[in-house]
Amino acid sequence: MNLPLLKRILKYTKPYNKYTILAFFTAVINITLTLFTPIIIGEGIDLLIGPGNVNFSKLFKILILLSITVIFSPILQLIMTRCTNIVSYKTIKDLRIDVFNKLNSLPLKYIDSTSHGNIMNGVINDIEIVSDGLLQGFSQLFTGVITIIGTLIFMLSINIKITLIVVIITPLSLFTASTIAKHCHSMFRKQSQVRGELSGYVEEMIGNQKIVKAFSFEDRSKQAFEDINKKLYTYGQKAQFYSALTNPCTRFVNGLVYAAVGIIGAISAINGTISIGQLSSFLSYANQYTKPFNEISGVITELQAAFTSASRVFKILDEKEETSDSKDSITLNTCEGYIDINDVSFSYSTDKSLIENFNLKVKPGSKIAIVGPTGCGKTTLINLLMRFYNINSGEIKIDGINIDNITRSSTRGLYGMVLQDTWLYSGTVKENIAYGKPDASLEEIISAAKNAHAHKFIMNLPKGYDTVLTDDSSLSQGQKQLLCIARIMLSKPPMLILDEATSSIDTRTEIYIQKAFNKLMEGRTTFIVAHRLSTIREADLILVMNNGKVIEQGNHTELLNKGGFYANLYNSQFALA
Repeated sequence: MNLPLLKRILKYTKPYNKYTILAFFTAVINITLTLFTPIIIGEGIDLLIGPGNVNFSKLFKILILLSITVIFSPILQLIMTRCTNIVSYKTIKDLRIDVFNKLNSLPLKYIDSTSHGNIMNGVINDIEIVSDGLLQGFSQLFTGVITIIGTLIFMLSINIKITLIVVIITPLSLFTASTIAKHCHSMFRKQSQVRGELSGYVEEMIGNQKIVKAFSFEDRSKQAFEDINKKLYTYGQKAQFYSALTNPCTRFVNGLVYAAVGIIGAISAINGTISIGQLSSFLSYANQYTKPFNEISGVITELQAAFTSASRVFKILDEKEETSDSKDSITLNTCEGYIDINDVSFSYSTDKSLIENFNLKVKPGSKIAIVGPTGCGKTTLINLLMRFYNINSGEIKIDGINIDNITRSSTRGLYGMVLQDTWLYSGTVKENIAYGKPDASLEEIISAAKNAHAHKFIMNLPKGYDTVLTDDSSLSQGQKQLLCIARIMLSKPPMLILDEATSSIDTRTEIYIQKAFNKLMEGRTTFIVAHRLSTIREADLILVMNNGKVIEQGNHTELLNKGGFYANLYNSQFALA
C-alpha cells in the first residue's frame, strides 16, 4: 500500500471528519449487535435441547433481544452508509475541483505538450476510479477490520483453544491475497496507462474527423485504434484474471477454517467442553470472521486500481504551476501602447533555439504586421507578448514597465486577440459575445455585433441573441469567427492582436470587417499576424521573420522596393494573379 499517496487522499477527507466519526461509531454499534446475535441464538438453542427442557420465559426474553438487533442493525447500517457516501462524494468533488483549478494555473507549455485525452481521462475517469476504489472500498475495509476484531473477542469469550486454531489458519488467506495483489497492481497500472493513451487517440480522431475522412484515413485509424485497444484488452484481461483469483482462493482457505472449527468444535461438544448452542455460535462466528477476509481481498483489487489512478491524478496536481506574479506586481488596466522588446531570446526546448536577441520598439497606435514562412516565430512572438510563455532572457516593456512587474491577468487584459481558430462555448450568442465584458448591456452587445457584421445572421437564428450555441450548432466557420470578432469590438482593449482574423470570412464581408477593424485600430497598437500579404498593405511597419529573427522591416512599399525576402513572398502569392 502506498502510504504517502493514501495520506494525500485522506487530507481531502479532513473537512468531513464529523461524518467519518459518526460512521465509525455507528459501524462499531452495528457490528457489536450483529456479533451479539449468534450468542443470543446459541443460548436459545441450549434452552431447546432435551425433552421437556424448553424454558419459554427465557426464550421470550431472547426473542426480544433478537428483535432489537434485527430492527436496529439495518438502521445503523443505513446511517453508516449515508455518512461514508457523503465523505466519498464530497471528497471526490473537492479533488476534481482542485484538478480543474490546477489545469487553469498550469503554463500553456504543459497543455500544449500533453495529450488532451490523457488530461480528460485524469479529470473524469481516474478520479471516478479513486472514488469507487479508495473511498468506497475503505468503508468495506473499515467495517471488515472491526468485524474481525469483534469476532475474535466474542470467540475468545467462548473457547480460547478453538479461537487459536482459527487465528493460526487465517494467515494463509492473507498470504494468498497479498501474493495475487502484487500481480494485480502491475496489470492495473499498465491498464490505466493504456486507457489514457486510448482516450487521447479517440479525442484526436473525433476532434479531427473531417481531416480523417478527407485523407481516407479511416482504415488506418481503425487499425491504430485496434492496436491500442488490443493492448488494453490484454492488460485488462490479466488484471481481471488476477482479480478473479483472489476471492476463490481466500474462500478455499476460509472453508478450511470452517471445517476445522466444525470438527474440533464437535469433538469439544461431545467431550462436554462446550455446549451445542456455543458450537452453533462458534460456527456462525467462523463464517463472520472469514467473510471480511473475502471482502477485503476483493477490496484489495479495487485499491490497486484506485492507487494507480490516484497517482495519475496527483501527477497533474504536482505539475509545476505558472510562475506566480511577484508581490510588488502592479495591475495595469490601460496603456498608451508603447512596446519595447530588448534582446529577447526564447526556445520551446533547450536543444533547439528559436528567437534570439530579438529587438523591437513600437509606438502607440502603430500597426505592426508580422509575416514570414511557417515556423519562423510569428505565433511565438504573440505568445511572448501575451505571457503565455516566459522569455528565456531579455525584457519586454509596456509603456516603459517590464511585463514581469505587471500581473499576468492585467497584461493579457491589455490585448484583444482574434485567432484563426475560433472558440465558442456552450451558452447563448449574447453570452459568447460578452465573454470579455460580462456586464455589457444588450445595446452594447448588439452594437458590437453590427460592427462585426454579425447582427444579420444572428437575427436569423431561432432565438436571436438568446440562441444557445452547442457543438452541433449550424454556424459556419465564418459566422463563428464573426462572433469572436464581435467580442473584441465589445471589449475595446487598448491593444489588439489579429492572427489571420478574417481567414474564414468571404471576400465581401472581409471588406466590411476590415473597415470595422480600421476604425477599431485607430489609436490602438495592433499586431497583425498575416499569411495573406494583401491584408497588411496599410501596416505602419512590417516585420519579416525567418528562423526566429527579423530579417527585414519597413512598410509595404519600402520592402517591395528592396526586392528582398518580403518581395519574393509577396510576388509568389500573386504570381498567378
